[in-house]
Amino acid sequence: MLIDSHCHLNDRKFKREQAALLQQAAAQGVDRVVCVGYDLASSQAAVELAKQFPEVYAVVGVHPHDARTVDEETYNQLRQLSRQPKVVAIGESGLDYYRDLSPRAVQQEVFRRHLRLAREVGLPVVVHDRDAHAEVLQIMREEQVQEVGGVLHCYSGSWEMVRECVELNCAVSLAGPVTYHNARRPQEVARKVSLDWLMVETDAPYLTPEPLRGRRNEPAHVRLVAQKIADLRGITLEAVAAATTAVTERIFRLPRLTKKI
Repeated sequence: MLIDSHCHLNDRKFKREQAALLQQAAAQGVDRVVCVGYDLASSQAAVELAKQFPEVYAVVGVHPHDARTVDEETYNQLRQLSRQPKVVAIGESGLDYYRDLSPRAVQQEVFRRHLRLAREVGLPVVVHDRDAHAEVLQIMREEQVQEVGGVLHCYSGSWEMVRECVELNCAVSLAGPVTYHNARRPQEVARKVSLDWLMVETDAPYLTPEPLRGRRNEPAHVRLVAQKIADLRGITLEAVAAATTAVTERIFRLPRLTKKI
């Protein structure tokens, strides 16, 4: 079995297709998905999808792109959402120095507040890191993220940085880019990372893997990510599926299932 550890079924691009998409995912051995919020509205939508579908779990938080919109009431609402039974993490929050849609100082403060909220409510974190590796690690250390753990989603850092993530009780998650021909860094990570700290995701509807690149991404396509990792490591898809599922269950404290792909 496989888990899509990070997707956005709450995205408007999916409209009301979630039931069909989950059926298609199940046909590819993907029996659970983690639906991640990126602002208050999408976080609430993730919670509602988790209520509606037994195979869906929710993550609530505000993306660094929207950090400038966050106020104290935002944290109050996220705190309330975090108490819903199938909310498994706080996020995605972090730093995005590629687009810089919110001032960097604001991104940093909002990231810190998300990490503090995670520690307060006892949930792991889902971290967004784009072109901000050193600052992300520094803030995670200073905010003692190791107490709750988490995952750096769509990991784009170096192999050396993986070791620092693991020291902070954080897994790394690989997505569609690991299948791209010029993806030197994620492919190096895929070959070297301990399977005890690796997760797989789609980030759907974005980052569609090869050979479907150019189309809308969907949770079923996480199988292509897992297969690429298996090919790079010279092991079976089943081995990657079993390992990444176990890590996702551990990090997000999901109930264990026994089905096979």
